[in-house]
Amino acid sequence: MEAQLVLKVDNTAARRLFLSKHALLETPTGSSKGSDLLNLIHRIGFVQVDSINTVERAHHMILWSRRQSYRPKHLQKLLETDRSLFEHWTHDASIIPTEFFPYWNYRFQKSAESLQSRWKVWRGAEYQEKLNLILCHIEENGPAGTSDVGKDEKRSKGGWWEWNPSKTALEYLWRTGQISVSRRENFQKLYDLTERVIPSQHRASKPSKAETIEWACNSAIDRLGFATPSEVAAYWDKLDLADVKAWCERARQRGELISVEIEAASDGKPKLCLARPQIEDELASLDAPSQRVRILSPFDPALRDRKRAEFLFDFNYRIEIFVPEPKRQYGYYVFPVMEGDKLIGRIDMKREKASNALAVKHFWLEAGMRMGKGRQQRLEAELERCALFAGCSDLQYLKTWQG
Repeated sequence: MEAQLVLKVDNTAARRLFLSKHALLETPTGSSKGSDLLNLIHRIGFVQVDSINTVERAHHMILWSRRQSYRPKHLQKLLETDRSLFEHWTHDASIIPTEFFPYWNYRFQKSAESLQSRWKVWRGAEYQEKLNLILCHIEENGPAGTSDVGKDEKRSKGGWWEWNPSKTALEYLWRTGQISVSRRENFQKLYDLTERVIPSQHRASKPSKAETIEWACNSAIDRLGFATPSEVAAYWDKLDLADVKAWCERARQRGELISVEIEAASDGKPKLCLARPQIEDELASLDAPSQRVRILSPFDPALRDRKRAEFLFDFNYRIEIFVPEPKRQYGYYVFPVMEGDKLIGRIDMKREKASNALAVKHFWLEAGMRMGKGRQQRLEAELERCALFAGCSDLQYLKTWQG
């Protein structure tokens, strides 16, 4: 029997397909409100939440880089009023379409199983009493945060980040699905009973483990375009690799996936991945990338998998906030810069509170890139848009901002 030929996808085509899946191939224009914003988040799967706010917080930067009419109030309405989005964990804290909520039941179950034994070690036999007290407090008094409970409690040692018992109880109840994030005030989470946050139609369904694996794997491959089993498993960060490998093999046998070789950006070496059978049609239908320069959040979904980003874009990136300043290669919080379908550099910038200016400290071009007049103009135009988005009244460049 003749061996089936494996489809070879060159690096440029692979990058463009991946960026199209993440809404980064087209010009970042169009509506950013209501159902249009919800559809965008559904398309990219999730939006990571992070507290660092050097220019604007990560979730807002992620959405702005795709729709530059976006403003934070647009997201707040979907989260806190419409309840069409909820907040929980993927690989990290993220904002997720509420229609996906039923598939988090498997995560809640796994979290409960893994945390209960540790909780008993930290808290002893009285742990359930503390959980019941917190639940009763929320039920009677409404949404509560860490500042509302356990004010006079001592911090524990050996538990979650040495939190006090009540704060740890809130985290436990959230991770196991008994309470949900109702809203944030000054970025602090306020929790309410899940039944008062998540609409009933999304709480009624309880998918099995098999159904959850099926959904998670299908939704991951559709948002990645092509992937290894490890990349599929890491997308939602909720599946065991053995389960994903078994699903991939079954999907391949059913004709739902095919093998493809994706070319690396750095040396051209191929990586064997899986993709939908219609990948050739998808590649043929892709538009040319917008040549607009855009500044990405370090937590952008397209960059979440650092190894994948390096393979596709030859872009080695890490956040240096935990690196001692003398040892940093670039800076505390440096933003990746994209032009077309390439990552062309990284930029260190910060909103200065005293002057209300966006201060551009340094820009580094990637190796092999040149700063021509057109690229310079496109970058400066994006920085002006970013300053406007961040609410800055001025844009300031340090004299040596270009490296």
